[in-house]
Amino acid sequence: MATSPMSSPQTKRMNPKRLWKSVRFNLTALAFISPWLIGFLLFMAYPIFESLRLSFTNFRLLEPDLMQYVGWNNYKFMFTKDQVLLRAAVNSAMYAIMQVPLVMLVGLGAAVLLNQKVRGMSFWRTIFFLPSLVPPVATIVVFRALFDPGRGLINKVLGELHLPQPGWFASSDTALLTMVIMGAWGFGGGMIIMLAGLQDVPREMLEAAEIDGANSSQRFWSITIPMISPVLFFNLIMGCIGALQVFTQSIILGGSTGWPGGSTLFYNVYVYVVAFQSPYRMGYASALGWILFIGILVVTGLNFLLSKRYVFYTGE
Repeated sequence: MATSPMSSPQTKRMNPKRLWKSVRFNLTALAFISPWLIGFLLFMAYPIFESLRLSFTNFRLLEPDLMQYVGWNNYKFMFTKDQVLLRAAVNSAMYAIMQVPLVMLVGLGAAVLLNQKVRGMSFWRTIFFLPSLVPPVATIVVFRALFDPGRGLINKVLGELHLPQPGWFASSDTALLTMVIMGAWGFGGGMIIMLAGLQDVPREMLEAAEIDGANSSQRFWSITIPMISPVLFFNLIMGCIGALQVFTQSIILGGSTGWPGGSTLFYNVYVYVVAFQSPYRMGYASALGWILFIGILVVTGLNFLLSKRYVFYTGE
């Protein structure tokens, strides 16, 4: 029996009522997400593209009428003549190289301890995580008092043990290292993620390895670490992004000059100084911001390329 043209699937798909219902559904969905879309366009997308445009100008914050297009001059000056930028970039890179592995090691060690089945573990997990909830400014005040060269508790303990007493934040030789030590205080976020990864390791695999004669160290390095490698990789990526954008610690401890001797001047602080301190070179600051973005993008891309060698996903 022949199918009526009015009842064919194609005709049903073109039914005006069904079409209007679909359009109305989509319009309703857009209406609900429109506040987010408007906010994203106004406060994220527009500033991003506007900063890219400004990076090719000599725009000054207090002299908008004198803005001129200068092409690639900002970028040329950045890579050829700006010695302060070189110091800030090196400081940020050195901080990231030291701080990210340290935070990951401390977080992993704490996660392994908190993964044990002992009484009162919920209490200890809370205690270990609490430092991450302390505001950065409060953390800096506490560590500045602890590492005070003259009256700080750390140097008093070292003096009682007849050990050298560094200048810590007050010395250009140790200020950056002291900031790295202080940065390890916020290991709680990564620790929680690693703890979740450890709890997801199949017990059957560990028990089978133990039956085969593997000791605890062999089980940890041959089974546990590969199984939680995606979690470690996530912490590595987020740690690198965060470490390369450090601002609060640097601006509070070292000010706009990176005291002492520019040793605590980080890239983000230098961008702030260029943009919001005389002569308010917003165009050049925009170029600096885009170079930072490209640098983070490159570091993240390299980590993803190298991850094929050391990250193992379930089912692969």
